[in-house]
Amino acid sequence: MILYHCMIELKQGSRALAFATATEAWMGWLQGRGHIRAHRLMRRKMSLASGRHTDFMLEIEMESLDSLEETFAALSGKDEAAERLYAQMRQMIHEVDVGLYRPYPDPEQRETVALV
Repeated sequence: MILYHCMIELKQGSRALAFATATEAWMGWLQGRGHIRAHRLMRRKMSLASGRHTDFMLEIEMESLDSLEETFAALSGKDEAAERLYAQMRQMIHEVDVGLYRPYPDPEQRETVALV
Protein backbone atom coordinates (compact mmCIF):
# COMPACT_ATOMS: atom_id res chain seq x y z
CA MET A 1 0.00 0.00 0.00
CA ILE A 2 1.15 3.53 -0.73
CA LEU A 3 -0.30 6.79 0.52
CA TYR A 4 -0.56 9.83 -1.73
CA HIS A 5 -0.66 12.74 0.70
CA CYS A 6 -1.94 16.21 -0.32
CA MET A 7 -1.69 19.35 1.80
CA ILE A 8 -4.26 21.82 0.42
CA GLU A 9 -5.05 25.52 0.81
CA LEU A 10 -8.23 26.79 -0.80
CA LYS A 11 -8.57 29.94 -2.86
CA GLN A 12 -9.89 33.03 -1.11
CA GLY A 13 -13.68 32.88 -1.12
CA SER A 14 -13.93 29.11 -1.70
CA ARG A 15 -16.30 27.36 0.65
CA ALA A 16 -15.01 24.44 2.70
CA LEU A 17 -18.22 22.38 2.41
CA ALA A 18 -18.37 22.88 -1.36
CA PHE A 19 -14.75 21.73 -1.56
CA ALA A 20 -15.48 18.67 0.58
CA THR A 21 -18.47 17.78 -1.60
CA ALA A 22 -16.49 18.18 -4.83
CA THR A 23 -13.57 16.18 -3.40
CA GLU A 24 -15.89 13.36 -2.34
CA ALA A 25 -17.43 13.26 -5.84
CA TRP A 26 -14.00 13.09 -7.53
CA MET A 27 -12.51 10.57 -5.10
CA GLY A 28 -15.70 8.48 -5.20
CA TRP A 29 -15.48 8.38 -8.99
CA LEU A 30 -11.85 7.23 -8.80
CA GLN A 31 -12.62 4.64 -6.15
CA GLY A 32 -15.69 3.36 -7.99
CA ARG A 33 -13.50 2.58 -11.00
CA GLY A 34 -10.87 0.83 -8.90
CA HIS A 35 -8.19 3.53 -9.38
CA ILE A 36 -7.79 4.15 -5.65
CA ARG A 37 -8.34 1.97 -2.60
CA ALA A 38 -9.59 4.60 -0.15
CA HIS A 39 -9.39 8.30 0.65
CA ARG A 40 -9.74 10.57 3.63
CA LEU A 41 -10.22 14.35 3.72
CA MET A 42 -9.34 16.07 6.98
CA ARG A 43 -9.43 19.69 8.09
CA ARG A 44 -7.12 21.39 10.55
CA LYS A 45 -8.70 21.68 13.98
CA MET A 46 -8.91 25.07 15.74
CA SER A 47 -6.24 26.51 13.43
CA LEU A 48 -3.73 24.46 15.42
CA ALA A 49 -0.75 23.81 13.17
CA SER A 50 2.86 24.66 12.66
CA GLY A 51 4.98 25.29 9.60
CA ARG A 52 3.46 24.11 6.33
CA HIS A 53 0.43 22.36 7.84
CA THR A 54 -2.37 23.60 5.60
CA ASP A 55 -6.10 23.88 6.19
CA PHE A 56 -6.89 20.56 4.48
CA MET A 57 -5.14 17.24 4.18
CA LEU A 58 -6.25 14.63 1.66
CA GLU A 59 -4.87 11.11 1.90
CA ILE A 60 -5.35 8.71 -0.99
CA GLU A 61 -4.55 5.02 -0.53
CA MET A 62 -3.37 2.98 -3.51
CA GLU A 63 -2.24 -0.61 -3.82
CA SER A 64 1.22 0.06 -5.26
CA LEU A 65 3.36 2.32 -7.40
CA ASP A 66 2.13 0.29 -10.38
CA SER A 67 -1.47 1.17 -9.55
CA LEU A 68 -0.50 4.84 -9.26
CA GLU A 69 1.07 4.70 -12.72
CA GLU A 70 -2.00 2.90 -14.12
CA THR A 71 -4.28 5.56 -12.65
CA PHE A 72 -2.28 8.40 -14.22
CA ALA A 73 -2.34 6.56 -17.56
CA ALA A 74 -6.10 5.99 -17.35
CA LEU A 75 -6.74 9.64 -16.51
CA SER A 76 -4.69 10.90 -19.44
CA GLY A 77 -7.45 9.76 -21.80
CA LYS A 78 -10.46 11.86 -22.73
CA ASP A 79 -13.33 11.35 -20.27
CA GLU A 80 -15.74 14.27 -19.91
CA ALA A 81 -17.21 13.04 -16.62
CA ALA A 82 -13.75 12.72 -15.07
CA GLU A 83 -12.66 16.11 -16.37
CA ARG A 84 -15.81 17.79 -14.99
CA LEU A 85 -15.50 16.20 -11.53
CA TYR A 86 -11.79 17.02 -11.32
CA ALA A 87 -12.35 20.63 -12.45
CA GLN A 88 -15.11 21.16 -9.86
CA MET A 89 -12.68 20.22 -7.10
CA ARG A 90 -9.49 21.76 -8.54
CA GLN A 91 -11.00 25.20 -9.21
CA MET A 92 -11.24 25.78 -5.45
CA ILE A 93 -7.60 24.93 -4.71
CA HIS A 94 -5.08 27.74 -4.37
CA GLU A 95 -2.06 25.62 -3.48
CA VAL A 96 -1.32 21.93 -3.03
CA ASP A 97 1.82 20.12 -1.88
CA VAL A 98 2.01 16.37 -2.35
CA GLY A 99 4.06 13.51 -0.97
CA LEU A 100 4.17 9.78 -1.54
CA TYR A 101 4.48 7.52 1.50
CA ARG A 102 4.64 3.79 2.19
CA PRO A 103 4.46 1.72 5.36
CA TYR A 104 7.85 1.44 6.98
CA PRO A 105 9.64 -0.80 7.51
CA ASP A 106 8.26 -2.79 4.61
CA PRO A 107 9.11 -6.39 3.67
CA GLU A 108 11.45 -5.34 0.86
CA GLN A 109 13.41 -3.03 3.13
CA ARG A 110 13.69 -5.68 5.82
CA GLU A 111 14.98 -8.16 3.23
CA THR A 112 17.57 -5.69 2.00
CA VAL A 113 18.77 -5.00 5.53
CA ALA A 114 18.95 -8.74 6.24
CA LEU A 115 21.24 -9.28 3.24
CA VAL A 116 23.75 -6.64 4.26
